[in-house]
Amino acid sequence: MDQPSSRGIMPIVGSIVFLFAAPGLLGVFIPWYTTGWHMDEPLLGFEPVRWLGGGLILFGSAVLFDSFARFALQGRGTPAPIYPTATLVISGAYRYVRNPMYLAVIALIAGQGLLIGCLPLLIYALAFGVVTHLFVLAYEEPTLRSTYGAQYEAYATGVRRWMPRLTPWQSAAPSHPIPRASGRPGSRKEIADAT
Repeated sequence: MDQPSSRGIMPIVGSIVFLFAAPGLLGVFIPWYTTGWHMDEPLLGFEPVRWLGGGLILFGSAVLFDSFARFALQGRGTPAPIYPTATLVISGAYRYVRNPMYLAVIALIAGQGLLIGCLPLLIYALAFGVVTHLFVLAYEEPTLRSTYGAQYEAYATGVRRWMPRLTPWQSAAPSHPIPRASGRPGSRKEIADAT
């Protein structure tokens, strides 16, 4: 992955803070707080369901940490709307699906539900997925379209929102940063002012 750039250490610090504030709260703290991670009988009385739950937790954690690192190091920003990336992140898991972070949190929640045998956590995972889908449609995708324009359109055409591709997406465009249209560091205005 690329090294931090002119935005300094703030994308890394901001991503770590947001990791604990959002996915940490919704995907770990709330399941723990509501269940105490008390082990009940396996769902459907089938012990291998627990192994599936453990696998979902491991997979979701790996995807989540990798995605956060890509936002900080490649995108030079955070997943938080208040400190967005300077460039569109379309590497790693993003080459397979447009929303790997949200899917990772759903996997964490559902995995905990399967591991400890807690049906309410599976219902929570489903509810989280529905609310997230509405957020993506109402806020995130329109914001990405207005920020990254044709680059995001090409990406959205080639990579589905929730169903992963079997093969990694390859961008036809060169992979160089496209400045954002705001007065924030790395924006078109800042670049224009520097020249």
